[in-house]
Amino acid sequence: MFRTNGKIEPPPLLEAPAMQVLVDADACPVAVKEILFRAARRAQVCVTLVANQYLRTPPSPFIKALQVPAGFDVADARIVELVEKGDLVITADIPLAAGALDKGAHVLDPRGGWFTRENIQERLTMRDVLDQLRSSGVATGGPAPYTAQDSKVFAGQLDRFLARHAAPPPAGAPR
Repeated sequence: MFRTNGKIEPPPLLEAPAMQVLVDADACPVAVKEILFRAARRAQVCVTLVANQYLRTPPSPFIKALQVPAGFDVADARIVELVEKGDLVITADIPLAAGALDKGAHVLDPRGGWFTRENIQERLTMRDVLDQLRSSGVATGGPAPYTAQDSKVFAGQLDRFLARHAAPPPAGAPR
């Protein structure tokens, strides 16, 4: 309890830090970045793109790019370092998704699928099996091309997530 003007009052409420969106931007489709830029302005949530190359972002107090040194998984390690419980990470990288989930974050892939505590182990195992097949010379193919339908599913999942988790903008704030 605090004393002010002789009265005992409860301590001031500490505002919880705002949820942020961290993006594994090196391989993130352009369409996903554009969806995120629009969502950042609309929901007034901080979106940070992390990559080992220079990224151009539109001018906005809600959008920033963080360039990390080149190297294997350097951007992934930086995202895991920055992420906090309740944040949203956008990535298709399964080990990065596992690291973010371990810190209590939500993880959405660019095609609109959720990585969860319930499905991450299966995905890590499948990734390891495919790596072993590729290293033994088996052609496993790559991901299907990114489509307009993938963008639509991603945008819908992102909108639903932000509606539930992003703090509402202050009254009278410009949109």
